[in-house]
Amino acid sequence: MIASLRGKLISKRPESLIVDVGGVGYSVQVPLTLLSSLPDENRDIFLHIHTHVREDAIQLYGFQTEDEKRIFTTLIGISGIGPKVALNILSTIPPDNFYSAINSEDVDMLCRVPGLGKKTAHRLILELRGKLPSIKEKKDVLYDDTLSALINLGYKKNIAQDALQKAYDTGHRDIESLLKETLKHLRRE
Repeated sequence: MIASLRGKLISKRPESLIVDVGGVGYSVQVPLTLLSSLPDENRDIFLHIHTHVREDAIQLYGFQTEDEKRIFTTLIGISGIGPKVALNILSTIPPDNFYSAINSEDVDMLCRVPGLGKKTAHRLILELRGKLPSIKEKKDVLYDDTLSALINLGYKKNIAQDALQKAYDTGHRDIESLLKETLKHLRRE
């Protein structure tokens, strides 16, 4: 199983990317929302990968964060939801809004996704309710893990908390980018 790819972005098209890793070009399908945040071609890129194996094909799906990958794998585990619909969901609804839609049972938001009707939206809510963390729980785990890493690096808790909150407020939602941004704030102080 391929879990991640780090390499050069060779080409980007709405339907897929080609990432060169050690001379091998991997075709990776990604949510449309990821395309706008990708670097220019021939630049380094890192993607979290889900390897989807069928009897007639092996397909790679790439995500910017572990959170997006987790949502994708959870979605394709639901009967009747395949990779195409799961990618459409991630292309239409950001992860935090998806969590909110499931927890608040917002069928209308889910129905904005191409190929997702009311019946499927209700089934998604029914099957995912309680399986996905709420936004507050998600922030608490991310915040606590990052704070713990900073303290282990030798920073005082109160100083680390201030810098961490600044980094979190700028929109970083995975531990790697949140830690990097927090360290930038700590170096400035």
